[in-house]
Amino acid sequence: MDSSINWYVVRRTILCIADAIGIALAFYIALLARFDFSPGNVPQVYIEATSRFVPIAVVISMIVYYFLRLYHSIWRYASINEVYRIFTAYIILGLTFIVLEFIPAIRIPRGVLFIGYFISFFFCTAVRFGYRIARTLYIRYSRKYDKAPEKVLLIGAGFAAREVLKDLKGKKEFRVRTIVDDNPTTHGRYLEGVRIEGDRNDIKELVDKYEIDLIVFAIPSASVQDRKEILDICRETGKRIQSVPGLVQIITGEVNTTRLRDVSTDELLERDEIRVNTSEIMEAIQGKVIMVTGGGGSIGSELCRQIAAAGPKQLIIFDIYENNAYDLQMELQRKYPDLNLVTLIGSVRNTNRVNSVLKQYHPDVIYHAAAHKHVPLMETSPDEAVKNNVMGTYKLATAAARAGVKRFLLISTDKAVNPTSLMGATKRICEMIIQMMARDYPDTVFMAVRFGNVLGSNGSVVPLFKKQIEAGGPVTVTDPNIIRYFMTIPEAVSLVLQASYFAKGGEIFVLDMGKPVRIDDMARNLIRLSGYKPDEDIKIVYTGLRPGEKLYEELLMDEEGMTKTENDLIYIGHPIKMDEDLFRQQLQRLDEASRNETAADDMKRIVAEVVTTYHPDLADSIKTGA
Repeated sequence: MDSSINWYVVRRTILCIADAIGIALAFYIALLARFDFSPGNVPQVYIEATSRFVPIAVVISMIVYYFLRLYHSIWRYASINEVYRIFTAYIILGLTFIVLEFIPAIRIPRGVLFIGYFISFFFCTAVRFGYRIARTLYIRYSRKYDKAPEKVLLIGAGFAAREVLKDLKGKKEFRVRTIVDDNPTTHGRYLEGVRIEGDRNDIKELVDKYEIDLIVFAIPSASVQDRKEILDICRETGKRIQSVPGLVQIITGEVNTTRLRDVSTDELLERDEIRVNTSEIMEAIQGKVIMVTGGGGSIGSELCRQIAAAGPKQLIIFDIYENNAYDLQMELQRKYPDLNLVTLIGSVRNTNRVNSVLKQYHPDVIYHAAAHKHVPLMETSPDEAVKNNVMGTYKLATAAARAGVKRFLLISTDKAVNPTSLMGATKRICEMIIQMMARDYPDTVFMAVRFGNVLGSNGSVVPLFKKQIEAGGPVTVTDPNIIRYFMTIPEAVSLVLQASYFAKGGEIFVLDMGKPVRIDDMARNLIRLSGYKPDEDIKIVYTGLRPGEKLYEELLMDEEGMTKTENDLIYIGHPIKMDEDLFRQQLQRLDEASRNETAADDMKRIVAEVVTTYHPDLADSIKTGA
C-alpha cells in the first residue's frame, strides 16, 4: 500500500514539474515569436517584464489545474472529461491573464500574452494525452517487432464477451480473431469489430482456419451441461483454454468479467455440481459462536468463508500454522468488516490450550478440520498421525463435551474405510471416538462427515499436475488404473454444513459422489487444457503406488449400510457396535506408544489391533502383484 502511494506522489510531482516548465517555455517562446525569433531584437524591458510575469502565471495556472483535478486523473485512460476540464481551466486562466495586464509591473505585450496562452494550452494537453498516445502507438507498432500476439477464439457474444474484448484490445499479447455463439441470430454480425462466425460445432474448423492459440470461454451463465459439452469440444482442439469467472462471482463483485482464469479440472467432472439447501444451515449458524480447527487449511478456510457470510455471533479460527491463519484473517476482515472474528494459534494436541480456549470463548459449534492428511508422509511418521489425528480429536471432543459445546463435527475421509494407509486408519479411529462420545455425552451432538478427494486442496493431485506441466513434464501418475472419488471444496463444505443440520448424534454422513474418476484421464485432460498433447508434448510417467495407497477408495464399510436423508445425495452410515471399555484402553496404549516414539512398524501393528479392517500390507501386495 505504501509503495502505491509513493508512486502516486512521484507521478504527480513529475506532472507538476512538466507543467511549470511548459508554462514558462510557452511565454518565452511567445516573446521570441513576437520578435521573429531574433533574441537580439527583444527589448530588455520586455524580457524583464516577462521574467516577472512567468512565475506568477506558473503559480496561478497550477492552482487552477489542482482545483479542476488535472492532477488527479489516470491519464492512460484520459477521455472527453479530461478535455472538458482543460478547457474550463483555460477559460479561467484567460480571464485571469487579462486581469494581470492591468498591473504595470508585470504587463507584457498583448501579442506575447495571446501566443503564450495558446502555447501553454497546447503543452498542458500534450503532457496529459501524450502518454496515452505514445502507449497506443507502441502497442500498435511494437507487434511488428515483438513476439507475435496470441490468436484468440472467443466463445460467447453477450455482456461478458464484450467486456473481455474491450480488455484484450488494450493488450498487445492477444488478438481476437473470431467469435462463436450458439444463438443463430448473431451469426454474421460483429461484436467490437470482431465477426461472429458460427456456433460450438464450428469451433474446430475456426481453430484451424485462424491458427488459434487460445480459446476463451465467456458465457458465465451457461448451464453445467452446456459448459461441459463446449469445453469437451475445445479440449479436443488441443489448444489452451481460459474462462471468465462464474456468474455468482461476478454478481457478488468477488471478481470481474475480464479476470480470465485457466479452465480447471473440476469443470470437467462427469456430473453436475452438488447443491444443498444451505438456507436452514445459515439460519442455524446466525447468532452462534462457531469454532473451526485447522481453520487455515483447504476445507477449514472454506468453512470459515461460508460461516462468515452467514453472520455468526463470533467466528474462531484455530490453527497451528500461523501464516495460513493470518492470510485468512486478513481476507475475512476485508470482506466482512463487521464480523466478530478471533484468530488463535494453537494445537488440538495441547489439552491446556484447548481447555483455555473453550473456557474463554464458549463455542456453540465446533468444526474439527485439523489433521495430518498426507498419506505417504504419515506412513513414515505414524507417531505424529496418532498424536495429531487420534489424540487431538479425543482431547478436543472430550473438552468440548465437558464445556457444553452443543454440536461437534469431525471432517473424515473415505480413506478411513478398509484402510491400507496409516492416515486412513487414524481417521477411522477418530470416527470411532465420535460415535463413542455421542453415546457417553448425549447433550453434545457428535457427528462425522466422510467424503473423497477434494480438488485443489493443499497436497492434492491437481496442483501437483499443474506444476509438473508448467515445468514441461513429466506428469507422474502412480498407476494407470487408479481411480478416486472427487468433489470441489465448496461441495465438501456444503456437505459438512448440511450434515451438521441433519445430525442427531453419532452419525457418519456419506456423500453420493457419482462415478469415480481415473487419475490417468484427469492428468491427460489437464495436459490438453494447458494446450499440450499427452505423451507427445508432455510425457506421462507411471511411478507405482506409494506406501499406504490403494487402487480405489470405498465410501462405506460392508457392515455400515446406508440410510437416506432429506438430501438424496447424503447418506448415513449406521454406527458399528464396539467394546467401549476395550477401546478406551486401546486409546491409552496408542497415546503412550506415540509419546514414546514407537518404531513405525510397531505403531502400525498397534493401530491394526484397534482398527480390525486396517490392512497395512495390502498396498504392498498390490504393488508387487501378490
